[in-house]
Amino acid sequence: MSPFALTLSARLPQDGMALHLDRSLNVPAGLPVCLSPMVERLLAPNPGPFTFRGTGVYIVGAGDTVAVIDPGPALPQHLDSLKRALGTRKVSHILVTHTHNDHSPAAAPLKAWSGAKIFSGPAPAVPRQEENIVDEAHDRTFAPDIIVRDGDIIAGPDVTFECIATPGHTAGHICYALAQEQALFSGDHVMGWSTSVIAPPDGDMAQYIASLEKLGRRDDLVFYPTHGSPIESPQDHVRALVLHRRQRAAQIVAAIARGTADITSLVASLYPDLEPALIPAAAAQVQAHLDQMAREGAVIRNGLSYRLSS
Repeated sequence: MSPFALTLSARLPQDGMALHLDRSLNVPAGLPVCLSPMVERLLAPNPGPFTFRGTGVYIVGAGDTVAVIDPGPALPQHLDSLKRALGTRKVSHILVTHTHNDHSPAAAPLKAWSGAKIFSGPAPAVPRQEENIVDEAHDRTFAPDIIVRDGDIIAGPDVTFECIATPGHTAGHICYALAQEQALFSGDHVMGWSTSVIAPPDGDMAQYIASLEKLGRRDDLVFYPTHGSPIESPQDHVRALVLHRRQRAAQIVAAIARGTADITSLVASLYPDLEPALIPAAAAQVQAHLDQMAREGAVIRNGLSYRLSS
């Protein structure tokens, strides 16, 4: 079973709220699909183990002026499809959830074509040589016009977005809440087909869980992730994601207590059937959990090994 999330979830305890992963999305790239009166999605032709069927670009608005969320990779075929889907409509805003290469590179050519300004959270502070590339590297050429912060409001002719800071998957990750439909564009922070990769140093497990809990307190009716299908009953899904991470942390503690003390051994113990190509991503998850536990005093690091603090 090759998909990362399904493989990593297979050995979780069965008690508590089940984490349902929806892998039913099966639509062609390049063709816009209407998801609501105000939301269309266009898949980019970049399927893969971390992008699922491809980057889902959202066109938001019911009139002649729309916003575009996560324009995707700068592939000529994809840019042509996006321009055709937009047609004669004016683009008022280009919103980017985070700067991974499957989300933001098309922002610059879309801006050049449409004249719209680019909005995003803060750029990553992680030097390139320290970047843990287990899913998509950061778009180092990305140049937003406006940096948004938690609680900022972005308003267009018939759309109003609230910016929701959700660090964790990346430090500068931003979700955008559409007031008109009580919908949240959740980027990679919450996906329905998979759990998110949390890769230190830019990814942070404690921040990720705190951001999940923050979203779980909201009253959004639907989440639109950049990869995968819309998430109905999003609060239930968020609670299941939090439980999933807490169960994984408990498994790591139990493995260390049995004598499994370094990341390589922990990955082998927790994910015995994992495909070799996915081992670095699993190691990043374990590292993120251990970093959190070390800060909280639950484990102590000694070189490459870890032991319980008591």
